[in-house]
Amino acid sequence: MPKQAKRASRGLPSTTFVLDNGAYTMKAGVPGSSLDPPTCRIVPNCIARSREKRIYIGAELDSCEDFGEMIFRRPVEKGFLVNWEGEKCIWDRTFFDTKLISRKVSPSESTLILTEAPNCPHQLQLNTDQIVFEEYKFGGYYRCIGSSLNAYNDLTSLFKEPQSKPSDAVAPAECLLVIDSGYSHTTITPLLNGRPVQHAIRRLDIGGKLLTNYLKELISLRHYGMMDETHLVNEIKEDACFVTSNFSRDLERTWKGGLRDHREVDTSMVVDYVLPDYTTRRRGFVRPHDPSHSAKMRRLGAGGPHDGPREDVVPLGNERFVVPELLFNPADIGMQEAGIVGMVFESLSQIPPSLWQAMLGNVLIVGGNTKIQGFTDRFRRELREIAPSQYVVRVAVPDDPIKSSWLGGARLASSRENLEALAVTRQEYEEHGPHLLSQKFSNRIK
Repeated sequence: MPKQAKRASRGLPSTTFVLDNGAYTMKAGVPGSSLDPPTCRIVPNCIARSREKRIYIGAELDSCEDFGEMIFRRPVEKGFLVNWEGEKCIWDRTFFDTKLISRKVSPSESTLILTEAPNCPHQLQLNTDQIVFEEYKFGGYYRCIGSSLNAYNDLTSLFKEPQSKPSDAVAPAECLLVIDSGYSHTTITPLLNGRPVQHAIRRLDIGGKLLTNYLKELISLRHYGMMDETHLVNEIKEDACFVTSNFSRDLERTWKGGLRDHREVDTSMVVDYVLPDYTTRRRGFVRPHDPSHSAKMRRLGAGGPHDGPREDVVPLGNERFVVPELLFNPADIGMQEAGIVGMVFESLSQIPPSLWQAMLGNVLIVGGNTKIQGFTDRFRRELREIAPSQYVVRVAVPDDPIKSSWLGGARLASSRENLEALAVTRQEYEEHGPHLLSQKFSNRIK
């Protein structure tokens, strides 16, 4: 009887809080039951200050009406959580307020599933573990690489395979190659039974942040000074940029020529982006390019009374595709790294060739950059071109690539047996100390 009581006291709490702690946004929520589907809340992972000196913390940014000259402070830099003072402020203001998530989180009565970037420095991991158990006092805890949670998603339907297991069975995929392109970087992670092959993980230091900064430089050089308009330029990138299927052809179509050989650009490639005024509209929009003289005068504020009100418009030509092209050709800005497809084969070269067929047949792409128009088609085509011809190449994209890792964590949380095998209780932490977590969470293949 005493043994049974001791075992019960060391069990994980029944409630699980899943937190995909990304650099740009956090995906968080308490997974529901079969009758109560999981609800994931996307929250900005930042502290922002407006030009009126008002401070917005986390989800408060959703209520902001004017993003002009907004300054952002992000606790996660280069994929790693380096500022716990700021992160704790965001967590406190966000996750323990019943208005922001579907269910109130009581840390002492919850198990936390928390994601991190691959190859996180050991000291940063120790800091995180101490905050979780000693500051928040969570009842249970599992820290893992975010990409690995995708192995728990329903991949049979995603890859359109016949269902071989009962629908309620939750087990990690045997072989999965996850390409995660987010805000700070892009990572390629081979997974075997849900465990990352550590030495085969590859990182490309190009993510949404670098793309936005590059677009800021191009627009500031050619049109308006926008080096202080990070939020606005990020929206321009999301609304107007695309990945081209033929870079040299599209570059030719948008070339204006020189002084002596001036020519008209292809208007199907050039668009006008109407900037927000933060009075009548909070977000800008794309419309077909108007090269007429009246449109130019209206942009300059010199049109006649019948030309309509002045508009702040940014014409976008080759900026639309040269920015996301960096994911495939980092050498365009002098980076001595292979592109995203080249990184895939650098990763595969570190695992036995006998696993290549299974990995290339189960490629999953997630992250915010995968939502750029044309990304998936370009990636699939280039991967097929350089992969050995005897292998079948299958590339799948979740319905929501931003929430994919969180949804995998929610499915893991629904399997009590799997979660208990991976997580650590607060009692175990207090008894054995932080070294237990280092051993337990190194659930990887070396």
